[in-house]
Amino acid sequence: MGTVENLTPFMTFSREDWAKLRQSYPMEVTMDEIERLKGVNDVLNMQEVADIYLPLTRLINLHAIASQELYRNRSIFLQKQEKKVPYIIGIAGSVAVGKSTIARVLHTLLSRWDTHPKVDLITTDGFLYPNAELERRGIMNKKGFPESYNVHSLLQFLSELKSGKSNVEAPVYSHLTYDILPGEKQVVSQPDIVIIEGINVLQPPKRPGDRYSDQVYVSDYFDFSIYVDAAEENIFHWYVERFKTLRETAFRNPASYFKKYADLNDVEAYDTARGIWERINKRNLHENILPTRHRADLILRKGDHHLVNEIKMRKV
Repeated sequence: MGTVENLTPFMTFSREDWAKLRQSYPMEVTMDEIERLKGVNDVLNMQEVADIYLPLTRLINLHAIASQELYRNRSIFLQKQEKKVPYIIGIAGSVAVGKSTIARVLHTLLSRWDTHPKVDLITTDGFLYPNAELERRGIMNKKGFPESYNVHSLLQFLSELKSGKSNVEAPVYSHLTYDILPGEKQVVSQPDIVIIEGINVLQPPKRPGDRYSDQVYVSDYFDFSIYVDAAEENIFHWYVERFKTLRETAFRNPASYFKKYADLNDVEAYDTARGIWERINKRNLHENILPTRHRADLILRKGDHHLVNEIKMRKV
């Protein structure tokens, strides 16, 4: 009789085995580009791009081509005029785990495939309610939790993308002011691929029997999904180190929402970051983000030094 372990829907690859899947896909990024792509205190180098992200973009390319061919054939079957519909990739994971860096790397690499040169990157931060609305609802202390997002607006955006609408607008978020930028929009115009990055994008619909169990959810629009994983103690450490770095940089900007933290000493910065982590980010991780991990098509597991050391890929 097979064990539960044998029933896993994932194939597991070591870093070394995964790197072999790159085959002949060329390196088309420079060290200067890599420096611009990586986030605060994140680790990214040429070897990481070659071993992890080049094989991943090759896999996504195969999926995207197959998906586009299926869509064309289905349009023929339904006798409908074919519209250009983007292949949508979702990237989820905790705060400070490095999702944004990975999203930017994939955006850059995928843009250089001949089969899909137009790639757009959208972060779900833009679909957070404005701070004034969060304050009105009494959930400013739960910013980043599912209830802090305008899910209807996000679903409308994704629906318009998948319907082949020519120009679709997304709101824009500022990490400096920690709020939505009024009147600013990111226009997505008939891309080949769209990357949607956000902590809760893999959250499932309501459980069967719940009042809204038949509702559509964000992940229903994804063609491929990635979860960025790491040990919780590592994520906490990366969060604290990022907070300390921002204290010396972005927090010193007079326009920064967090300028009150700019003059904290190391001990105060650690205690403040730990408090925010415990009250908000750790709770969100356990309640909403981590339970979505095994809904992903691919799980990138990072080790101690922010480098991927294991990949799990869904079998079917």
